[in-house]
Amino acid sequence: MSLMQTIDDHKIIAVIRKADENNIVSIIDALYKGGVKAVEITAETQHVTTLIELAVKEFKGKVAIGAGTVLDPETARAVIMARAEFIVSPTLNPETIKVTNRYGILNISGALTPTEILTAYEHGASMVKVFPADAFGPNYIKNIKGPLPHIPVMVTGGITLDNMNDYISKGSKAVGIGSNLVNVSKLQTKADYERLTVEATRFVDKLAST
Repeated sequence: MSLMQTIDDHKIIAVIRKADENNIVSIIDALYKGGVKAVEITAETQHVTTLIELAVKEFKGKVAIGAGTVLDPETARAVIMARAEFIVSPTLNPETIKVTNRYGILNISGALTPTEILTAYEHGASMVKVFPADAFGPNYIKNIKGPLPHIPVMVTGGITLDNMNDYISKGSKAVGIGSNLVNVSKLQTKADYERLTVEATRFVDKLAST
């Protein structure tokens, strides 16, 4: 199964911020037990390449490990060398897209306006991330898909258990969920990780119910 097909089928990308070498495997394991099959580790995280390497080593073939908040081609290349399987950006940077395509890595470029979305796609983005989605809401996705039905989009920013399916029903192929699912600062005990699995299961089950 291709990575794009995995994202299309499972639809949830968990966004992990401020993790470290001591908890990254436990976080992804808790999400995996809850049914999440794709995560992005944000690039501003200290030692992000090491975290990606650890995650890929542990979960290759089970969870797609990507890098998020990739702002420039230099960072893109660094995380690709660490074996990130996909790249997610909050903004549109054609040079970043170019680097990911050079290495055959799936790129999800950030954009907001119709012009930015089309520009990202024409520069080779595999999928376009509409961010911040909650600034406009699910109907914005429906409006975007009217003139641009051929461009696969996902949404990030303010995605919750309550509004997630609204975005999917309006045309988003996937949702990126950050602190509403993974709040690293609150993961201190075994019970905390068990609650993360329960929360991930709630998201996955609600998505499956549509």
